Amino acid sequence: MKERYPLPCNIAQTLNIVGDRWTLLIIHEILVGNTTFNDIKHNLETISANLLSTRLKALEQQGMVVSELYSKHPPRYQYALTEKSRDFEPVFHALLLWGREHLDTCYKALINSETGNDVEIGYYDQKNR
Repeated sequence: MKERYPLPCNIAQTLNIVGDRWTLLIIHEILVGNTTFNDIKHNLETISANLLSTRLKALEQQGMVVSELYSKHPPRYQYALTEKSRDFEPVFHALLLWGREHLDTCYKALINSETGNDVEIGYYDQKNR
């Protein structure tokens, strides 16, 4: 991926990896279990196959996803997130919660599976866990 933000800032450096159009949505699709090219393409209806392929290759180069051949004829791959990209899950939660407060109602929600209540993000001091 092209480095668009040549700044010594964690936000800029992160955007250099995931800031391209569709990239976050591709990572999210794999995170929720859509691991094949066709599954991802089906759920991101308007992305072109060429662009999806380009983004997946770039994510592999950045160490965000790994691919595994699951069919030789024709060659087909499934994708898995690395620990580096699985650590991105709280970012998706934050985007979802921000959208819940500031955008139209969405079909996605962040719910406590035990209580059924909406979840909020909290911050804590690392030394006082």
